[in-house]
Amino acid sequence: MPRSVLLTSLLLLPSLAPAAEPSPEVKRWWSHVQFLADDRLRGRDTGSEGHREAAAYVAEQLAGLGVKPGAGEGYLQEVALVSRRLVDARSRLTLVREGKRTPLVVGREALISPRQGESGQLDAPLVFVGHGLSIPEANHDDFAGVDLQGKLAVFIYGGPAHIPGPLRAHHSSAAERVKALKKAGAVGAVVLLNPKNMETPWSRSALSRLQPAMNFADTSLDDTSGLQVSVSFNPAHAEKLFTGSPHSFKELLALADASKPLPRFELPMRLQSSAEWVSTPVTSVNVVGVLPGSDPVLAKEYVVLTAHLDHVGVGAPINGDAIYNGAMDNATGVAAVLEVARALQAQKPQRSILFVLVTGEEKGLIGSRYFAAHPTVPRDAIVANFNLDMFLPLFDFTRVVAYGQDESTLLAPLREVASAHGVKLQPDPNPSSMTFIRSDQYAFIRQGVPALSFKFGYAPGSPEERTFKDWYTRHYHAPSDDLRQPIHKDGAIKFVQLLTDLTRTVANAPERPRWNDDSFFRRFARTNTPDGKQDTPLSNP
Repeated sequence: MPRSVLLTSLLLLPSLAPAAEPSPEVKRWWSHVQFLADDRLRGRDTGSEGHREAAAYVAEQLAGLGVKPGAGEGYLQEVALVSRRLVDARSRLTLVREGKRTPLVVGREALISPRQGESGQLDAPLVFVGHGLSIPEANHDDFAGVDLQGKLAVFIYGGPAHIPGPLRAHHSSAAERVKALKKAGAVGAVVLLNPKNMETPWSRSALSRLQPAMNFADTSLDDTSGLQVSVSFNPAHAEKLFTGSPHSFKELLALADASKPLPRFELPMRLQSSAEWVSTPVTSVNVVGVLPGSDPVLAKEYVVLTAHLDHVGVGAPINGDAIYNGAMDNATGVAAVLEVARALQAQKPQRSILFVLVTGEEKGLIGSRYFAAHPTVPRDAIVANFNLDMFLPLFDFTRVVAYGQDESTLLAPLREVASAHGVKLQPDPNPSSMTFIRSDQYAFIRQGVPALSFKFGYAPGSPEERTFKDWYTRHYHAPSDDLRQPIHKDGAIKFVQLLTDLTRTVANAPERPRWNDDSFFRRFARTNTPDGKQDTPLSNP
């Protein structure tokens, strides 16, 4: 063979150089993800054997790191729950117009929420109420002048773009939404999803109705009950609701997408529903550890790091796989908290650090809501919360989105630390997704604690943006969120290092964080008492 041909052939061969050896930091972080997302734990469903095994693993890791038990004499805080499963075979939805009954295919055209509602039958008229929001702070009230007594409120999930994202998100939370609907006299809700803002295909979202829902055994902790039924409608079939009405669903979507005012009107039909739930008691656990602070005074205050340990367990199979492993959601976040705990040991901060791996996030933030109602340290001693919920290390870590960054004085240390790490701070790229109220930081916010939640950022129109959005379409709440998907491990470690430095900076600061004077969430803050502690909320939310 001529020498030139031989050289060309060798250049075309794959590189025989060995792949770079992962760093010790990568190996440790990834080992936690591997354990938690293994098929053996069967998706870590709340209260399941797999979740208990995951909790035992996390407690063992904290103990090995020298983190002390933070739930009394141990690491586990028990949470008494009630699991309820919708009997799908006995669920019925029917539209009735001018005496004509049109049965709906549950799962394909619409679904009954497993989280809200009561067993039994309901027959009620329908009223379209825009986005179904009542936001006094923005002079916005979709229920003003509308008769909803004994009726079902039909609305498009989302809200006007001119209303700040966190404020809009707060009033879109289940608790605030149910409170407003009950005040208006509605007996239930029909939620219309906007295709523009749907993170996952309807076919996969519909499978969630087969998963058990959960709530507190202590009903005094439940602030989302009171509706007889809650229905979600597939946008591909939503025009059925508007037959004979003055507006089509397509027309209303166009107004919503343009952030124009939505009309409110009665629909010329009724919805009949029939549903049955089966309930069973369940006990699950939060895992709580504490790293005592180094300063005798500041050690009595706490910065809390949270991540949810649960996922959705075993569900309907997709491509032959029925185990929803939850690698990104949220084994990655739990692994990051464990590695921050390791890193902080080398130089302990002045304030104490509380590590709380909560249960039941996928069931409605119930673990964090329970901990916020029953904290294992004085409630007023908690000064800040940093929450990790699938921070999505899908590419290199060069930008960060910190939900809530404009609401409190946590922005200053965040800017300082991000700059030191060469990471660009990015605003929420999609306020319509309501991310600020969809994870465990929200339980702390409602107790007056300034909080941030994080995700990797990306430049608009970049390949990273396409990767980010594609992950939701393909993997969010799917069995494919497993250990085989691409994960940027080095990027994850860069994030862990930034979070470590941010936690230490806030824990060492002389002043505790506070809400900005113009933040809506300042109303949840607690006033200072003469002894310097914080006591009651500034106003009743």
